[in-house]
Amino acid sequence: MITYVDRIGCENISDLESLIQNQFQGLFGGVHLLPFFNPIDGEDAGFDPKNHAQIDPRLGNWNDLKSLSEEVDIMADLIVNHISAESEQFQDYLEKGEKSEFNELILTEDKVFPNGASKEEIAKIYRPRPGLPFTKFTLADGAEKNVWTTFTSNQIDIDVTSKKGEEYLENILQTFEASGVTMIRLDAAGYAIKKAGTSCFMIDETFEFISAITERARAKGIAVLVEIHSFYQTQIEIAKRVDYVYDFALPVLVLDTLFNKNASNLKNWLAVSPRNVITVLDTHDGIGIVDVASEDGKPGLIEDDALSDIVEKMHENSEGTSRKATGAAASNLDLYQVNSTYFEALGRKEKEYLIARCIQFFVPGVPQVYYVGLLAGENDMELLKETNVGRDINRHFYTLEEIDQRIDSPFFQNFKKLIELRNSHPAFEGIFEVKDTASNILHLKWLNGKEWAELIVYLEDMVVEINYSQSSSVKKLNFI
Repeated sequence: MITYVDRIGCENISDLESLIQNQFQGLFGGVHLLPFFNPIDGEDAGFDPKNHAQIDPRLGNWNDLKSLSEEVDIMADLIVNHISAESEQFQDYLEKGEKSEFNELILTEDKVFPNGASKEEIAKIYRPRPGLPFTKFTLADGAEKNVWTTFTSNQIDIDVTSKKGEEYLENILQTFEASGVTMIRLDAAGYAIKKAGTSCFMIDETFEFISAITERARAKGIAVLVEIHSFYQTQIEIAKRVDYVYDFALPVLVLDTLFNKNASNLKNWLAVSPRNVITVLDTHDGIGIVDVASEDGKPGLIEDDALSDIVEKMHENSEGTSRKATGAAASNLDLYQVNSTYFEALGRKEKEYLIARCIQFFVPGVPQVYYVGLLAGENDMELLKETNVGRDINRHFYTLEEIDQRIDSPFFQNFKKLIELRNSHPAFEGIFEVKDTASNILHLKWLNGKEWAELIVYLEDMVVEINYSQSSSVKKLNFI
């Protein structure tokens, strides 16, 4: 499960431990806790920490996290690209400039472009938001500095190649190790290395940085998941260098399969996709489009025209609510994603939504379920109106009462059966196969010795069969 501590009916980490032990008992072997650092309610919901090595006191402390780690595996974010503009380090830099002990930590334009960046060089820089990748700050002595701010002006990019940068990241890793964290997600790692004359995104030096920090984490018994939205061939290359990557292509490929009643694009992807993946349908961010799109004339996993139709279908299914949260409509950082819950993207149809989850749970990888998706949540228009942050449409604050009501629903009980099958059946530790079928039939099978499990989706009629071995007999999972 991937969740915020304070948005799933919990006030703190101890409450979350209780929720996992009770309402969600037996469902999850691990939990990715979205930023729980101080503070959790900055401009970017914790992704702009003032202190990355401190838990927000409202949620608890490192001992609480250690306790939770004895119940489930813990994944935490290592935010490698930036710190908060309100952090001690940046405030010291603003006051003292080049005399600050953190001077080399703060990445300024002139460190990458000593003579200033030309229009051509700036045009090359890959950015997740419109506008320049810099913000002008005035130091205490009146000097003005263009500071790298890839995301927002409150997220100050750091020089990860400097000694101070290495010390900063090492301190966080040591804190994680001592507190029972067994996996990290490298957040925004693709933007971490800046080099004049390049896109400053996933360049050769970025790969080297990812490899180096992966080695440092592994030495502490911590596995590494790299979070990159990019062209699918780039994702395949990254997967060779780390423990895990996200299968960000899957969410849109599943929509393509269900919308068009054609599994051809999904089958093509499964023939080449990495196996060391965390599979998702939804996350705390939007539904990624760039992951299946074309790039620089190279074809993507879905033809561009068909992809545009899929995006439009998502907006139609949500009755236009996703359109109000996407692109320039709602202060978005990432223009390459559609902001919507996955349930809304499928028109709030529980049958189709369960089929989508069946596909996710039968493709290779470790399935990860976002807390809103676990409860088949709808777009939160009240929260969107309150914050005007597009991604908040899929970041609902659940009460414990809402959760209790939802887990009693037929939908959740059916979803629970699927999760339990995926967790317990030995076939999923074996060999994966995509059976050769017509494009309107998807047949996925796992085989481990005499144990097997299969999913067959008849897309024309949206009929599903799940069959599996049990004590030398054939069992069916019937819930759709």
